[in-house]
Amino acid sequence: MSGVLAGKVALVTGASSGIGEGTALALAGASAKVAVSARRADRLDGLVKRIEAAGGEALALPGDVTDAGFAARIVEDTAGKFGRLDILVNSAGAIQEGHVENANLEDWRRTIELNLMASLYTCRAAIEPMRAQGSGDIINISSTAGRKATALFGPYCTSKFGLTAMTEGLRQEVGGYGIRVCIIEPGATSTELACGISDPDLRKSVQQLAEQDTSMKPEDIADAILFMVSLPRRANVAQMLIKPTSDTAPA
Repeated sequence: MSGVLAGKVALVTGASSGIGEGTALALAGASAKVAVSARRADRLDGLVKRIEAAGGEALALPGDVTDAGFAARIVEDTAGKFGRLDILVNSAGAIQEGHVENANLEDWRRTIELNLMASLYTCRAAIEPMRAQGSGDIINISSTAGRKATALFGPYCTSKFGLTAMTEGLRQEVGGYGIRVCIIEPGATSTELACGISDPDLRKSVQQLAEQDTSMKPEDIADAILFMVSLPRRANVAQMLIKPTSDTAPA
């Protein structure tokens, strides 16, 4: 796939680890210029150095995408630095347990802010430059929890169901501008996502699930994103469910 995205510019949120990091590397490996954003500036700096060492071009934009102003600025900064914005990948996210009864409202608010509202902020900002150039790709990273809810992970499932609805509405809204929109729903993937779970026993259980040999790797999801953005402009993969081969549970 080397060179297939030459001349393209991408912005990836949640790029300090996991799917975001893997996606940034994959897009840069296909010759896109890549802006990367996350809260951990040191990791972003390391990622930029890796991309540049491989001959690519990258820009670190550290900060918190739950801040609507910051989310808008990273879109502006990416387009300002590289002259355009072709690909937006919203990978920033967190998983959190919780029920409705006796809900920890701060946990719910924080999870929805990061998993749903942050993507809304960047998507809203990306429409203008993409519309002006007549093309663009927006990819939002959801989860299988975005199509099958569980009581145990109320905040997480709610945020991902909301992301699915927002993404489909956006696809219908901007397709006429030449902008493609896709939601990707990965199953068990080896990432650091579980680190934010409050309950230590549950955190350990989810981490063990993610670390199984049969779990997917971030690069598997990154390859799917690369496939999607490399398709002819007439084709829009609107929704992509990706599960480990050994996972036989219904979607």
